[in-house]
Amino acid sequence: MSDASLKDWLTRLERQHPVSIDLGLERVAEVACRMGLLDSPIAKRIITVAGTNGKGSTVAMLESLGRAHGLSTATYTSPHLLRYNERLRLDGVEAEDRLLVDGFERVEAARLAPEPVSLTYFEAGTLAAFWAIAQRRPELAILEVGLGGRLDAVNVIDPDVAVITTIAQDHAAFLGTDLEQIGREKAGIMRRMRPVVLGSERLPSSVRQVALAVGAGIHGLGEDFRHSDETGVEGSWAWEGRDGHGNPTTLMRLPDPQLPRDNAASALQALYLADVTLDNEACRRGFADVQLPGRMQWLGKWCLDVAHNPHAAHYLASRLAQRVPPARRIGLLGMLGDKDATGVVAALSPQVDGWVAVSLEGERARSASELAVLLESHGQAVLHQAPSPAAGAEWLMQVLDEEDEALVCGSFFTVAGVLEWFSMRRVDAAHEPASTARRKT
Repeated sequence: MSDASLKDWLTRLERQHPVSIDLGLERVAEVACRMGLLDSPIAKRIITVAGTNGKGSTVAMLESLGRAHGLSTATYTSPHLLRYNERLRLDGVEAEDRLLVDGFERVEAARLAPEPVSLTYFEAGTLAAFWAIAQRRPELAILEVGLGGRLDAVNVIDPDVAVITTIAQDHAAFLGTDLEQIGREKAGIMRRMRPVVLGSERLPSSVRQVALAVGAGIHGLGEDFRHSDETGVEGSWAWEGRDGHGNPTTLMRLPDPQLPRDNAASALQALYLADVTLDNEACRRGFADVQLPGRMQWLGKWCLDVAHNPHAAHYLASRLAQRVPPARRIGLLGMLGDKDATGVVAALSPQVDGWVAVSLEGERARSASELAVLLESHGQAVLHQAPSPAAGAEWLMQVLDEEDEALVCGSFFTVAGVLEWFSMRRVDAAHEPASTARRKT
């Protein structure tokens, strides 16, 4: 496939393994060894981030802070919203097709010799990204775990610092519903005698048990580092923790990154532990410049958030509750069939006046009619049902008044569909008006 395009490769990868998710490191580690990816570190510093929610925002803030301090960076994340290239960013720029194709060709050659090894779409993409990162060997690589932790393909690389953001129920078909067991799986990214940042004060006890068992250095939110609001400047906050040498340190007057503050504080602690000397002014720039599509992303009066489980939905609802209430807030909801739609609706319903239910495609899809029945069973008003996120957005655009807001949520697929609709329709999507950004008093 020497002349194959990126699209050709992605189509091939989707078809070549019998199942889309096949947890385990034996196959991916074998190919990584053949590629020489385990011979030496792929970057000067490596931070791996795992958790149920908050991984994407933590990675985005680590990247922005690293770049604000002049570091060369690479980030690997999943899934993507609109383009596969989003998964690999080098110095803040999405990877070009040619680099990704080169990576896939290297993976394929190693996969086939001396004896063929079967890889999933995600595993092949992960190894291709690691190969691309290793070609540059940046000063900071930030790797987001795709699913679980211990058996996720990303975990084939040893991190210098591990970060655990939150633990909640999601992907029950693969991780189960036992939070203690989920915690053990996420904690599998920890390494002996290397630091781990625990980015939530409500983690299952199993996470610390694993840390103690492997001898990882624990740095816990609320214990070893913390954040607090500052008086006098709205949205300003302070961070207290320890630098890489264990010395107490404080960062002041940090701007609100419009992302979870716990994750922002965890990013700072992780960078210190990765031997980055943080500068207060550079941290301010890093938080001011951070961008993460699909997380509290405002396009005019439309808010797009990929929240797809109750934990994420509760956070989203708490942020919406801080805003000046609009005349109406209409939710456009599309969810996969294996997600806890009841919990998501319960969390968001106090902030939503009516709903547009939309269908998603694929084997895990949930129809608009199924969502509508669920919404109405919880006393929610269903204003419309649509066959796709784009069709739902088109209908919603026609009925929104000037003082209304739209909330798009429930899945990466839902947000991606509406973002693509915005792009194709060429909707004039300015940033959130300052008049609606004020907090409740």
